[in-house]
Amino acid sequence: MARVEKTRLADKLSRFHDLWNPRVVAELNGQMVKVAKVQGQHVWHRHADEDELFLVLSGRLRIELRDGHVDLEPGELAVVPRGVEHRPVTLDDDAPTEILLFEPAATRSTGDVDCDLTVEPEDLERL
Repeated sequence: MARVEKTRLADKLSRFHDLWNPRVVAELNGQMVKVAKVQGQHVWHRHADEDELFLVLSGRLRIELRDGHVDLEPGELAVVPRGVEHRPVTLDDDAPTEILLFEPAATRSTGDVDCDLTVEPEDLERL
């Protein structure tokens, strides 16, 4: 019989402090559920073949788009459709924003951009 386990996101988030380095907390149907601590701004990028869900757990996050932006408070989420260029930016300077990401397992953290913030799917740490 398959096991069903619960995950306490606060426990997972307490296990690391670095920024813009997502950790896998669950996997299902070829998708990964990831948590990350973020602060400041990420890079402009797009994911050609994957939609990306951002759920704010604590803090505030702006998803900048070339034609506007979406601001997220704790408990709010937004889905960036595949192919849409975007840049996540935190709105709180005093503490990191904690987010949950839901995206296909093959998704690179910086999509079509290579930079020092890039995390390859095979390099993701599992908590």
